[in-house]
Amino acid sequence: MTRPYPPIRLSAILFMVFFVGLSLVQFAVPDLPDNDGFYHIKLAWVMRTEGLKPQFPWLPLSILNEDEFYDHHFLFHAALIPFTFGDLRLGAKWAAVTFASLSLMAVWYLLDRHRVPLAWLWALGLLGVSGAFLYRISITRAQSLSLAYMMLGLAWILAGNHRRLGILAFLFVWTYDAFPLLLVLAVVHLMAVALVELRLEYRPVLWIGAGMLLGMILNPYFPDNILFTYRHLLPKLLDATSIRVGNEWYPYDTGQLLGNSLPALAAFACGALALGLTGRKMEVRTATSLLLALLFGLMLFQARRFIEYFPPFALVFAAFAWEPLLKSYDDQMENPGLRSMEWLRMGNRFSLPLFVLTLVVVASLFQSIPVAQERMRASKPYDLYQGASAWLEINSEAGERVFQTDWDDFPRLFFFNSHNTYLVGLDPTYLQMYDKDLYELWVDITRGRIENPSGFIADEFSAQYVHSDLNHKDFLRRAELDPGLREVYRDDQAVIFEVIRK
Repeated sequence: MTRPYPPIRLSAILFMVFFVGLSLVQFAVPDLPDNDGFYHIKLAWVMRTEGLKPQFPWLPLSILNEDEFYDHHFLFHAALIPFTFGDLRLGAKWAAVTFASLSLMAVWYLLDRHRVPLAWLWALGLLGVSGAFLYRISITRAQSLSLAYMMLGLAWILAGNHRRLGILAFLFVWTYDAFPLLLVLAVVHLMAVALVELRLEYRPVLWIGAGMLLGMILNPYFPDNILFTYRHLLPKLLDATSIRVGNEWYPYDTGQLLGNSLPALAAFACGALALGLTGRKMEVRTATSLLLALLFGLMLFQARRFIEYFPPFALVFAAFAWEPLLKSYDDQMENPGLRSMEWLRMGNRFSLPLFVLTLVVVASLFQSIPVAQERMRASKPYDLYQGASAWLEINSEAGERVFQTDWDDFPRLFFFNSHNTYLVGLDPTYLQMYDKDLYELWVDITRGRIENPSGFIADEFSAQYVHSDLNHKDFLRRAELDPGLREVYRDDQAVIFEVIRK
């Protein structure tokens, strides 16, 4: 049995608690926690000032060149537009807090709708389930909205609201290219129903599949979106370690995982314990959440980016697994008030699980929020490359190409200076898939393997300026000896060389 509408007063209170908790993490430092947030908020600003489908000339030597560009975060960027008035840095931070709060609310909606006792308290546990999870959803990226889509999808799959799934899948496609995960949820549910009830429940798969197909075809970037999705995801799935694409595609070691996500692992273990204590046949929703927690756990062992999904799904599994045991204490479950704000007046039968769960939630908060804050404090300075970007904007022609020695410098350079265009950004495979030989030449130059690289930079990359951080020491040694490169700017963050054409 499900409840169609959660209590409004409790919804508002929970959202405020999530908002405050996530603000404590987000504003532990004034900096943005990740490079990509600079790109997302700046592109949202471009969309506000130039139109929802602007030209994208900034990465001409990649599969995101102007002719093939596909905004695979289109609705996410549209959702960021209200946060682009005023200071973009603050806008990005408040957007991250808002979207992350909404994603946690979606988890509570799932539990409340399916009448899990103390759903609000289980949901508060999301603030303590994993410090790494809190940090990752505090980044101005689409992952937090992705979690909201998936939790809404699971709620409607379990409730049999199939038409809503089609609409949700359509919107997911337009929001983030992780939309196939919604179909994964439906397939896992099909497997759970087959195991528990010995029947096939294929309607969620059909509705989600139809929504995804329409979302890809009725798309402002069709057919470039189809090609990009294939080219972007396949290398990650088949050969994730061939090119260094960022730490998020590599796993945590055991010590890191225990340090930043121990409550999530404990939640999964406690859910498994509850299955043994219940002593009765597992329900479909419990089996589904168990399989999903296992799946995202395995994915987390392959790539740390799935820390956005394993902790909340582990908590959902624990809540569903303990529901039969807690329900015996909640004989007044039909009264929404008792299920929400009047728990202090309940009898002794309810006090034990309430006390234990409250103790666990509070303890996890004190463990995970400081971990997330500490990770935030390790963020790079907000003004990194601001000086170098300002120099380039003043001293170069509009659209002039900048050769970078590091692909992940692009978001900050673009944020501070959309006057120039750049060589590589967002993902190094975008350059490799555009021109493999050019990519390998870029790698050799940036690693200092080529003597007098200025000729290649000018002729092969058509770049007039070179931007480098101060850590590419092998390249810097080559550049200093190259008569075709002249140093024109340096600070304690970066150096710029001008290519002298003879």
